[in-house]
Amino acid sequence: MLIRPLTDTDLAAVSALCISAFEHSVAATVTPEGIATFNAIATSEALAERRQQDNVILVAEQQGELLGMIELKAGHHLSMLFVAPTQQHHGVGRQLLQAVLAHARAQTITVKSSLPAVGAYERYGFKATGAIAESAGLTYQPMLLTLTP
Repeated sequence: MLIRPLTDTDLAAVSALCISAFEHSVAATVTPEGIATFNAIATSEALAERRQQDNVILVAEQQGELLGMIELKAGHHLSMLFVAPTQQHHGVGRQLLQAVLAHARAQTITVKSSLPAVGAYERYGFKATGAIAESAGLTYQPMLLTLTP
């Protein structure tokens, strides 16, 4: 498996992967407003714009097939981690997380986990840090990972 930075030629495929994974695992747990919010966040244009900001976006691929993606904002906030539904539970998410942590600029990494993903984040070492909350129709669990020096 190759983990590398997102390129312009990846944008449409990464957008499609994110939307597919969201529809497979998360969409049933959020409101129609949340689905619309996520779809706007996951467009090719939105990904391209965020890539120009203080974000690291990595993709995992194998033999030319896109397996997953991860986004780290400002060196400390994990904002997106999606694995193609057919590739889930094969270590892709863990490898993406390990790769992006090399770009961390803080001792703690935060994430607003969708409720279906809480178990995965707990397996990665994240701990819940507050009450379940909602923003723009998306329900999430705030979580924190403390990195060891």
